[in-house]
Amino acid sequence: MPIGEICTREVVIVEKGASIQEAAQLMRRHHVGNLVVVAYEGTARIPVGILTDRDIVIEIVAAGVDLEKVTVGDVMSFDLATVREQDGIWDSLQYMRSKGVRRMPVVDQGGALIGIISADDLLELLAEELGAVAALIKREQFKEARARK
Repeated sequence: MPIGEICTREVVIVEKGASIQEAAQLMRRHHVGNLVVVAYEGTARIPVGILTDRDIVIEIVAAGVDLEKVTVGDVMSFDLATVREQDGIWDSLQYMRSKGVRRMPVVDQGGALIGIISADDLLELLAEELGAVAALIKREQFKEARARK
C-alpha cells in the first residue's frame, strides 16, 4: 500500500519568517505538535523543515532565548527527509527509522507537500491489521468447533 493512501492530508504549515509565538499559536489552534515549514514555488508548497513543540521547548524555552529574537527558520529542523506518496508503507517506516524521526512530510513527484505521515498513523494502521488477524483466528476456531462437534 502506498504511504499516500494513509498519510494525513490536512497539514498545518508555517513559513520560515514566522515568529515562534505565531507557530505555537498555530499548534495550539490546530491541536498538533508539529508544523511543516514550507517555501512556495508558484502555488506549490515545498517542505523545507519541520518545527516541533519539542524544538520550541528545548531550543528556546529551556535555553532562555528571547522569543522575539528568533523565527521559525532559526529553530526548525533543517535536515528534512521526505517520503514520496507512492512509497510503500514498509519502506517509509524503515526510512523514518533510519533517520530517527517520528513524522515525515509526504510529497508528490514534483516535491510539493501533499501530506504528513507519523508513527502514530503507522501504529493505528498496524493495530487495525493485527485486529483483523486476531478476528481471523477467532473465526477459524469457531468454524472448527462447529465442524468437529
